[in-house]
Amino acid sequence: MIADKSIKELENSSVALTVTVTAPTIENDYKAALQKYASTIQLKGFRKGKAPVSVLEGKFGKAIREESTFNTIEAALKEALEGVEDKYKPLSFSTPELQDEESLLPFKADTDVTFTVKYDVLPTFELPAYKGLNVSYPKVRVTDEAVNAEIDKLRDQNAMVIDKQDAAAMGDIVTVDYVELDEQNNEVAGTERKEFVFTLGSTYNFYQIDSDLVGMKAGEEKTFSKTYAEDSTVEGYAGKTITLKVAVSAVKFRDVPALDDEFAQDVKEEYKTVADLTKATREKLEKALEAKLEQEKLNALSEELLKGTSIAVPASMIDLEIEQSWNRYVKQTGLSEEQILQFLQFQQKTKEDVTAPWREAAEKSLRIQLIMDKIKDTEKFAVDEEELNKTLEEQLKDVTDPAQRDYYKVMIEDDMRFQKIAPFLQENNTFVEGEEVAYETFMSQTYGA
Repeated sequence: MIADKSIKELENSSVALTVTVTAPTIENDYKAALQKYASTIQLKGFRKGKAPVSVLEGKFGKAIREESTFNTIEAALKEALEGVEDKYKPLSFSTPELQDEESLLPFKADTDVTFTVKYDVLPTFELPAYKGLNVSYPKVRVTDEAVNAEIDKLRDQNAMVIDKQDAAAMGDIVTVDYVELDEQNNEVAGTERKEFVFTLGSTYNFYQIDSDLVGMKAGEEKTFSKTYAEDSTVEGYAGKTITLKVAVSAVKFRDVPALDDEFAQDVKEEYKTVADLTKATREKLEKALEAKLEQEKLNALSEELLKGTSIAVPASMIDLEIEQSWNRYVKQTGLSEEQILQFLQFQQKTKEDVTAPWREAAEKSLRIQLIMDKIKDTEKFAVDEEELNKTLEEQLKDVTDPAQRDYYKVMIEDDMRFQKIAPFLQENNTFVEGEEVAYETFMSQTYGA
């Protein structure tokens, strides 16, 4: 079928595969297509399946030739891909794209057809040195301030919300109705909000009216003008003055419990004193810090590994990573994708506007993943057979089909091998404390890769 094929490497881990299909193959497929249509099609003046091939060819020959030749090209591509080196195999999510399709038309009889497809392949790269490295990571300590802040969070979580008869102050919880008024003091459609609850000075409210409500009591109503600065973050209102009518239906405050032995016992029965609570809180924070520092060591090492090699990540791989991130984003919002897209449209934005900033991080993450995968394969990490069988029984207890079990077994075993990478890298590299970073800063930010 194939007279010739060649592969040309392109940028960003993509290749161009050029294939030539012989004229006899194309003609045989065309004639077979004619016979197929002749046996099934019904033409005026002929019984079904009895129209002469010559008549059929005269009426539909061009269309049938085009269809059959494209089918031949598809079959030739499949044959060509089966015979290429592993490094030139297309990624599972990269569909070969036919190039310059219009230049192939019209197909001619008794003529070889040469076509080219473009697709992405797994990146090839030199594995950087990954053993014997000296890696610096932040120096972080759990401070008394961090412990006290964590305990204050516990106190706040255990606070009682109590109705307040006095005027609202910053930190109080208010329930309000509000609506925007036009120049004639008529309510502006779409701006009304009923029974909206927020905490003055700390939680979100669109019009940013925290300070405007200070001093108001439950049952009070007022109308006031509000002018927004030129750099205001209230979307659509920068530099504008509006009129709002606000009614406060409830004012409440949080009665935060005192830090004493009784509170410590309320948090956990085994805590008898504030000292017990403080000790347990410090241990909890230190455990969380230790886990994050271990991850940060790997992040810092990943940064070193990235410096040691160049990896051209294909666009299809990045696109898939972005799409998976988008799906997680949608799930986290609790909304449907359609609702999010409608909201973005209202803001004159698109899905691409949201995902475009993710691209650089996605590419970096993939580069790290590719390096780790290659380390895994290079080191040939062994998996304990007993541990593997135990995991298989736990995860595949409801899978009875042998083929499915074999498929999942390969995936599970590969994942278990992947889990050995981090301990291996920690054992074979030196990690030293670098610059000191405040606990709060370190725990609230993402460092490294």
